[in-house]
Amino acid sequence: MTFLCVSCEFKGVDFLRYCKAEGNKVFLVTAKETEHEPWPRDVIDDIFFMEEVEHGRWNMEHFIAGLAYFMRSHKVDRIVALDDFDVEEVAELREHFRLPGMGQTTARHFRDKLAMRLKAAEAGIRVPAFTSLFNDEEVNHFTQRVAPPYMVKPRFEAAAKGIQKVHSADELWQVLHSLGEKRHFYLAEQFRPGDIFHVDTLNLDSKAIFTSFAQYLSTPWDVAHGGGIFRSVICQHGGEDEKALKNIETDVLRAFGMRYSASHSEFIKCHEDGELYFLETASRVGGAHIAEMVEAATGINLWGEWARIESAVANGITYKLPKAKKLYGGIINSLSRHRHPDTSAFNDPEILWRLDRVHHIGFIVVSDKRERVLELLDDYAQRISADFHAQMPG
Repeated sequence: MTFLCVSCEFKGVDFLRYCKAEGNKVFLVTAKETEHEPWPRDVIDDIFFMEEVEHGRWNMEHFIAGLAYFMRSHKVDRIVALDDFDVEEVAELREHFRLPGMGQTTARHFRDKLAMRLKAAEAGIRVPAFTSLFNDEEVNHFTQRVAPPYMVKPRFEAAAKGIQKVHSADELWQVLHSLGEKRHFYLAEQFRPGDIFHVDTLNLDSKAIFTSFAQYLSTPWDVAHGGGIFRSVICQHGGEDEKALKNIETDVLRAFGMRYSASHSEFIKCHEDGELYFLETASRVGGAHIAEMVEAATGINLWGEWARIESAVANGITYKLPKAKKLYGGIINSLSRHRHPDTSAFNDPEILWRLDRVHHIGFIVVSDKRERVLELLDDYAQRISADFHAQMPG
């Protein structure tokens, strides 16, 4: 089979490698600015670099025209979006060229935060109170019945990018006025303090065949807007959090029409009532090196097994998931004020991975005891904060 992979950023290297190892032809379309990244060119049949209108947004007229020309001499069997920003565009390509996979309606549920909330609420899944920002009267009604603070969220960004927290209806309206004509690209949601969890899943035949449950020890919001240190840890195996997360994740993926792919979902366990609320999901592998943490703890490479699932479905063959381990993994990473931080003092035998990136410091630790992972993450957070941590200006 011939796979055309699309990514506006440098990611998905293992997907490309595993896809090629399954005997497929692999082509890549990516942004021009990634041209000098270490793409695994030995497994890619050809790479096409495109200019983007703006970050994460392709010129679809040019994309469709280019792909149409390419398909005169190459039969494309599958198109795969490797990055969250590419999900909708790839769905449009599938629709235009009538290729199998997630279409535009389903893709919207995994990309548009407003569509996610509407679909979840329709399916009876708990979500924080929210409103679209299309109509002034609806916004006023929301502020009258829902107590602040509120989170103003962009509908199409990833992670915590572009989110603003406001503490009153007046402040909300100030933000909406500042958004001007772009207001319809946002939604408002009640802020519910709680613990944030992420669920990373491999799906086949409309069911989860592998799931990893983990908790952010520092929320993405705190890291992005408060200059915090990112940390996450695998949940207690067989614990109450894992059981509850499994149930709500199953409900979300069923309601959203997930058939086969990797997915990354986030939920909040509200401090006020102890219930889980749906926040967002995506038909991709989680970022921030979560995939490396999952692999360290379970032996399952999310990128690679996603590629094997896509290949098996395309070729009409049976897919078999490798046997997973049940260890506990944890990740910590941070900006560093040192260009190449010296991490030699971090020498615990539980360290399985070190972040190799300028002005960053990070580790993945693994143990058969969750308490040990938490102990190491707490210790490393203190040491990194004292000796390495840097914060982005502004």
